[in-house]
Amino acid sequence: MSQTLEELPLFPLNVVIFPYAALQLHIVEDRYREMVRTCLEFDRPFGIVLIRSGSETGEADPYMVGTVVRITSVHNYDDGRMDIDVQGERRFRIRKLDESHSYLAGYVEPVIEHEIEDSPRANQLISQAKEEFENLMRRFFARQEFNVQVVFPPDPVALSFTIANLLQMDNLEKQRLLETTDTLERFEELIPVLQMQNMDAASPAYYRISSVDLQEWVTAN
Repeated sequence: MSQTLEELPLFPLNVVIFPYAALQLHIVEDRYREMVRTCLEFDRPFGIVLIRSGSETGEADPYMVGTVVRITSVHNYDDGRMDIDVQGERRFRIRKLDESHSYLAGYVEPVIEHEIEDSPRANQLISQAKEEFENLMRRFFARQEFNVQVVFPPDPVALSFTIANLLQMDNLEKQRLLETTDTLERFEELIPVLQMQNMDAASPAYYRISSVDLQEWVTAN
């Protein structure tokens, strides 16, 4: 355990966000309005954690690993509600929960990713993941009569999280990938999912990724 823990406001949700991913949130409850105002006033991030038990509108018991996000834009409504855009930055592990505020907070430490080995196995897994994902995107846009050029993040860790964020998986599968600290192990988990979704992409009824999800890193020609 790290000797110095970071105090972090927490937002338990029925969603998993990965580092590098963007998400829009609609803020209704007073406790989360207060949290957002505090983060904006002091230029602080907050953490998004998947709910293990409980609900978004009541008491919630979170999983211990989540993602630090930073607010990138805010739209305020006259009645006090907000729409905020957030960007995932890094992962954290909760070591102690703090319920002294109106919103949940925690004392957290970073989740450290293992260094990637320079090996034929690493090169093969990264290349296969890129190939499978590019095939998936081409199949999707082919139905819309677009040719696409897929622009991959150069960093393998960012690549693994970007692919994970854009695939259709249930929250527990995503949480497992979020908690994984070995990039190559994450690719090994992702490749069968990519292969299955490539098969499902042949039938439009099974395909649910929208172009809006991809607009920041897939360029239509």
